[in-house]
Amino acid sequence: MKAKNELLSSYTSSGVKVRESAGYIVFKFINTVIMILVCIATLYPFLYLVAQSFSSEQAIMQGKVGIIPVEFNFSTYVSVLAKGDFLMSYKNTLIYSVLGTVLAIILSSCIAYPLSRKNLKGGKVILKLIIFTMYFGGGLIPNYILMQRMHLINKVAGFLIPSLLSTYYIILMKSFFEGTPHELEEAAEIDGLSPIGVFIRIVFPLSMPIIATMILFNAVGYWNNWYSAFLYLDKKEMWPVAYYLRTIITGASTSADPGEVNAEKMQIAANIKSCSMVLMALPIICVYPFIQKYYVQGMMLGGVKE
Repeated sequence: MKAKNELLSSYTSSGVKVRESAGYIVFKFINTVIMILVCIATLYPFLYLVAQSFSSEQAIMQGKVGIIPVEFNFSTYVSVLAKGDFLMSYKNTLIYSVLGTVLAIILSSCIAYPLSRKNLKGGKVILKLIIFTMYFGGGLIPNYILMQRMHLINKVAGFLIPSLLSTYYIILMKSFFEGTPHELEEAAEIDGLSPIGVFIRIVFPLSMPIIATMILFNAVGYWNNWYSAFLYLDKKEMWPVAYYLRTIITGASTSADPGEVNAEKMQIAANIKSCSMVLMALPIICVYPFIQKYYVQGMMLGGVKE
């Protein structure tokens, strides 16, 4: 049985039997140990946050909490989830994330695909102008005045537009589109498809890895975006969940009177940061495993050129 296992382990996909050297076995062992340590270092902070969010304030203050909750309590989650404002802000975030991601993918694709074609007149100049925006911007005050004069304050568009396009994402998609088989596009054009038809029916379906990567980037960006709401959304009913939870955190930290002992307020103040982080990260954590393979493939194919 031992000899059979050694034979199977030395059999490569090319059909050639190769015996692993002692150095390679040592390398695999060290690499595995390092990867396990990296996973522990990455996972521990999140487990610590989860444990804190379910632990009592006294246990947190005394430093008893590790990765397992101490003196389990659910009061912080009840305090946050019981408020109708929280559910409304969650709904707003879902709308903003879906709408913003769809628009960002459409616009980024419409820009990146023509730039990936060598026969585009003035393509190099346009690309340089796009790259220029990575290094130079108008600044906070001019941007706010511009949004105000365009009547986008307290509008959904005012929250979406500032994050709608990213130069880095456009370049990444352009690099991916440059690697698509041009023979398929030429065959489709011979069959009578227009350039738009070629993109929709040929190029776009072949670009799912980079599209999935861009969906992940844009969705996470809109989900975590509180700064645009801070600048452009004054109405509470329009706040996304990130900004709503930020107001709760700052309110719990500053509203308590230092000379007055309020157990419930202290409990919320001690746990609410951990609770809010868990609630913010949970949806992305649930979605990420389903598109992780596309993310890796899209980054590799879109970011590395021969």
